[in-house]
This record gives sequence, structure tokens and C-alpha cells, in this order.
Amino acid sequence: MMAEQKKDERLRRSHRTSILFNNREHEAINLYCEKYKIRNKSKFMREAIMTEILKRFDEDYPTLFEFEKPNLFYLK
Repeated sequence: MMAEQKKDERLRRSHRTSILFNNREHEAINLYCEKYKIRNKSKFMREAIMTEILKRFDEDYPTLFEFEKPNLFYLK
């Protein structure tokens, strides 16, 4: 039970980030969400951003000069 609670605390989202869109971008997002029946835009944007980040990490590894694989979930 205690280990599960600690895991939940580590995965809790506590950092807020704002994104600004121009009118055309905002309308495109709204049309997309309406067309594909996306109700939770925050979840949609978070997943889209994280998918792109993890894809880029995967594409960039391995490189000639990096010795450690990037680990998004590494705690310093």
C-alpha cells in the first residue's frame, strides 16, 4: 500500500505550463477535437507533446558521443 502511494505521488502532475495559440491554430484545434470527439483537450495536448518528445529521444539515440540513453523518468 505504501509503495503504491509513493508511486502515485511521483506521477502526480504538479507543474503547470501555458501555451498560447493564434486564432487559426485555436480554431484548428477546436475543429479537430470536435471532429474526433475529444473531450479532454488537456490530456490530448499532453499526450501529443509527450509522444513527440519520446519519439525524438528514440530517433536521436544512439549517437556517437552520447553514452547514456536519455531517461525521461530519471530522478536527480
